Amino acid sequence: MKNTYFNLVEQTFYFPQEGFDLIDGYLTFYGVSLKYLIEKYGTPFRLIYLPRIGDQIKKSRNLFNRAIKSTGYKGAYHFCYCTKCCHFHHVVSAALKHNVNLETSSSFDIDLIEKLYKKGEIDKKRIIIHNGYKSPEYIGKILELQKIGFVNSIIVLDSGEELDRILEQPGDNRVKVGIRMAIDEEPQSSYYTSRLGLPYSEVMDFYLNKIKDNPRIDFRMLHFFVDSGIKDSLYYWGEFQKALKLYVDLKEESESLNSLNLGGGFPIRNHLGFEYDYEYMILEIVRNIKETCTNAGISDPDIYTEFGKYTVGESGAIIFKVLEQKQQNDNELWYIVDNSLMNTIPDAWSMHEKFILLPVNKWYNEYTRVNIGGISCDHSDYYNSEDFNQQILLPKYSNEEGEPLYIGFFHTGAYQDSISGYGGIKHCLIPAPKHVIIDRDATGNFKDYVYRNEQTVDDMLHILGYLGK
Repeated sequence: MKNTYFNLVEQTFYFPQEGFDLIDGYLTFYGVSLKYLIEKYGTPFRLIYLPRIGDQIKKSRNLFNRAIKSTGYKGAYHFCYCTKCCHFHHVVSAALKHNVNLETSSSFDIDLIEKLYKKGEIDKKRIIIHNGYKSPEYIGKILELQKIGFVNSIIVLDSGEELDRILEQPGDNRVKVGIRMAIDEEPQSSYYTSRLGLPYSEVMDFYLNKIKDNPRIDFRMLHFFVDSGIKDSLYYWGEFQKALKLYVDLKEESESLNSLNLGGGFPIRNHLGFEYDYEYMILEIVRNIKETCTNAGISDPDIYTEFGKYTVGESGAIIFKVLEQKQQNDNELWYIVDNSLMNTIPDAWSMHEKFILLPVNKWYNEYTRVNIGGISCDHSDYYNSEDFNQQILLPKYSNEEGEPLYIGFFHTGAYQDSISGYGGIKHCLIPAPKHVIIDRDATGNFKDYVYRNEQTVDDMLHILGYLGK
């Protein structure tokens, strides 16, 4: 019996599964033929499938609203998209079509908000949550945004100094603020308490001494975020219960407090065997908040989430061609792809993030264990760990087959472009690949187009100063 790659996947995981299927031996991504895209655009290319963004937003909203209804919860749910996860206009616009609110992280983000307003994509009633370090420039831009009428702009304070910077600005308008509670990190972390937010033990004193009787400050929100994500673990629920207790204590002192922000943290599928019970976790979150507030005799707060990676991560993919195979010793076979992995999926290199890796073709060939290498001269430009018992298994192929092997890294839609410095200098001057956008029209048919072509040598030499200013 021939041990084909298809047999391996079918016996190891449920396949086909959401987002992935085979048509005539070639992989499809949400029904889009990757063979068609390869023949049309060549490789390498980065693609983003915009309809997946809306799917994720609707799933989260539906599950939160169902939990709210089933528990008799009286607060509302607000979905916020974190612009830092992917700033591209086509991505943010796809999210805004589903009436999301927005979360900003830096000064330039406010300019992005103003552009969206001028384009008519948001109005001044849109909820805007402001996170990140609040430099004087960032605070100045936020306050200008509020002065022109953005009535639901909320500054989440990470420190007392940020409040001082707000109060140093001229004006008598009331400024809506929240307070971020610093969480205790997991035991394996390099530090004990997050640098983001005010220590748990200091929040109440800060509120009583600096905010409660301040006529310029309108306190609305407690912000709580666990960096390792929303997980069904003793650690997560412990930090969650601390935040609920703090919310109750603050609410007893503040009539204006009405919102609990859970931050981000929902995971995305990073392997074919991924399992996560979103419905259970959301129901438990809502039920716990409801129970705590009922026992304390306070009203249920509005619930905010700031989902970035969850919103856009599963919409992205990067497709490569295997240029060459190299047998370096008895055990190590390398597949060399036509770009740098350090440049295109920097999360895998810098944070050891895993993505779904699948071949586009040759599924009915026998499989073999391989390492994947990029074409840069750096020894770190490789990928060699997947969900098949912590090794990569891909189809064997020979050069005599004619058609080369194509592979794809999937669910790469979050952070890769910003971390790698989209449009800028790349390691070894290896150009950023073509960027392809895929959407559906009003009739449900696919449409694809190039957002930006592969970088040219002149693009890079101009940045480096070789072609003048």
